[in-house]
Parts: sequence; C-alpha cells; structure tokens
Amino acid sequence: MARKEPAADAANPGRLKQIALTYKMTRKADKKIGLVLAGVGIVVFGVLLGIGFLIGHPIYLGILGVLLAFLATAIVFGRRAERAAFGQMEGQPGAAAAVLDNIGRGWTTTPAVAMNRNQDVVHRAVGKAGIVLVAEGNPNRVKSLLAAEKKKMNRIVADVPVHDLIVGTGEGQVELKKLRTTMLKLPRVLSGPQVTVTNDRLRALGDLMSNMPLPKGPMPKGMRMPRGGNPRQR
Repeated sequence: MARKEPAADAANPGRLKQIALTYKMTRKADKKIGLVLAGVGIVVFGVLLGIGFLIGHPIYLGILGVLLAFLATAIVFGRRAERAAFGQMEGQPGAAAAVLDNIGRGWTTTPAVAMNRNQDVVHRAVGKAGIVLVAEGNPNRVKSLLAAEKKKMNRIVADVPVHDLIVGTGEGQVELKKLRTTMLKLPRVLSGPQVTVTNDRLRALGDLMSNMPLPKGPMPKGMRMPRGGNPRQR
C-alpha cells in the first residue's frame, strides 16, 4: 500500500496540470468558458439547495447539489473543450489523422497512405465496417487520390467493403467534428478474425508513413512532398 500512495500522489498533480492546460487552450477559442462553467455550477447547486429547503433537508440536498454541480460542470467543460479543439484543428493538414488516432478500440488506422505535392492526403482505417478511406484537402484533387487508393484496396481485398469519406464543410463532405460519429455508424459486416486478416494483407503493402518520417496529428503547413507525387507509386 505504501508504494501505491506516492504513485497516486504523483499522478494527481499531473491530472490537475492537464486540466489547467486544457482550460487555457479552450479559453483561447471560447472566451466565455469561465462564465459558462460558473453559471452551470451555481444554477445546479442553487436548484438542489432550494429543493432541500422546501422539503426540509437543506444539508443533504446541499451536499448532493455540490456533487451534481461538479458533474454538470465537468460535462459542459468537456464538450466545450472538444468543440474548441475541433475548431482549432479545422482546416489544418493532418487534422483527420488526429481524429482517427483517437477513434477507439476495434479500429486500426494508418495515416497518410496516399498524398500529393499539394498536401492532399488519404488516411486508412480498418474495422468491422470494412476499410474506410478518409481524405482531406481540395475536394477536386482528393477524388483522384481516393479513386486510386480505392482501386488498390479492391484489388488486394476484393471481398471487403471500402468506404470513402472527404473531410470538409461542403456538400457531400463530413465535418471534422462528425468524422468519428459517422464512422462508428457504418454497418458492421466483418468479424474480428476477418478484420485481422484484412489488416495482415494490407500491412504487406506498406504505407507512406514507413517511407517518410511524418509527425502524428496536424502536419506543419510549410511541409512539402518531394517531386514525383506519392513515393509509394513506383
């Protein structure tokens, strides 16, 4: 027990520091975050405390009000922080890859399986819904990238459904904040072993990431691809 306590004590400052950092980053995009959180906490606590006085148990309802106020504040903070994060990522190269990297269990994601010199890029995710190709960049240019990658997928794994999505705000596109939800709503047609086999077959293809060191998440805007387009195409 003595060994676990120092570890827990060391973890708490880390969590508090992370929360504080998240709040600072959120406040840059959401100036009213402090007032909103304070308002939510006060309203929830006030309502519970008022009910406590009405029924003759202000202490019990006051304690419950503190707990529910904290919970409501945490929920609102999480949602507004997520919205602010998506707002800051919107339009940045590699933003979709960051979302895919946190899509959850059951998915295997491979960022930047195809890319051109204009930083239009296609990412790949494999799960029980099949193969999902996610493109970000100029809508007109990424269509050719998607078509080439989809043709390759159909040739290698012809028995697996291939979906394609374009991240953006235009007609027929998927907003960045809705990308994860959209993918999770796709019908599940593969079993666990089939997903494993699909990943093994695709892994043999390699990907752009194994040929070129790219950072995870949004890519630097000044980064350029070498001449010749996608280095995987030979």
